[in-house]
Order: sequence, then structure tokens, then C-alpha cells
Amino acid sequence: MATSNDLLIKQRSVIEFLSAEGCSAAYIHARMKTVYGEICISDCAVRKWVRIFKGETPERQFCAIESVRVGPFPHRSRLIERKLTA
Repeated sequence: MATSNDLLIKQRSVIEFLSAEGCSAAYIHARMKTVYGEICISDCAVRKWVRIFKGETPERQFCAIESVRVGPFPHRSRLIERKLTA
């Protein structure tokens, strides 16, 4: 069985190929949703990768690196995105 990392690599490859053919992000996501179903990456992730593969610079750059404790329990946390400063 493929790991989640393998699935992400495969899905990014599909996005790279179809965006090189000139397909829109919405079309790519619709096709991927048909094939991958529930394990398909989100439409905003598809749009992000299409922009990257087309060489476009995103307006905002975020980096999800920080884990923050949520509530009184130390085992509950969530990742937050911090805006990169230039």
C-alpha cells in the first residue's frame, strides 16, 4: 500500500503534467477527485501547485512550522501558519 507521502508525490506529478498541458486548476482538481476520491488533495492546494509549476510568485508566502497548545491538555495542539517576513 502506498504511503501518504507517495500519494502526495503522485498527485503533484499529475498537477505538474496537466498544468504543463494548459489545464486549469479547477479542471485538474475535478479529474483528480474522480480518481483519488476522499484522499485527493484540496482544491486550494491544487491551485497553489499550479501557480508554482507555472512559475508564478504567490502574493503571500506562509510556512506552517509552529505547533501551539490548544486548551488545557498538553497533547492537544495545532499547527499554525506564520507569515514569512522579507
